[in-house]
Amino acid sequence: MTFRITESVEKCRVTHGPYKSEPGLPMGMFNLSVRTSNLICIAYCGAMDGWEHVSVSVQGKNRTPTWGEMCAVKGEFWPDEDAVVQYHPSKEDYVNMHPFCLHLFRPVDGVFPKPNSLTVGVK
Repeated sequence: MTFRITESVEKCRVTHGPYKSEPGLPMGMFNLSVRTSNLICIAYCGAMDGWEHVSVSVQGKNRTPTWGEMCAVKGEFWPDEDAVVQYHPSKEDYVNMHPFCLHLFRPVDGVFPKPNSLTVGVK
């Protein structure tokens, strides 16, 4: 398992109020500053359900996180060599609890098929 709460993320952990969590846990809410945005991240290392997960929204803004913001969050919770996905479920499984929230997922075992990078473009 390579999901991690880095030291820089741990400093951003919410430790008071209804969304508080204890330092050192592999889950919790974090207020990360990325570029000029404050991001709310809810992270979960899902040993029970088989998925690592981070939800990301922009605090005080009515917009979804940008690609750059999502890349920064990915880099905080997973090493560069790990691939994670933004998962789009089937319509019957769709849940929308926040209109401007995006999610990053990775299977705990790290195994899922990856398309060839040429399907996106030439490096």
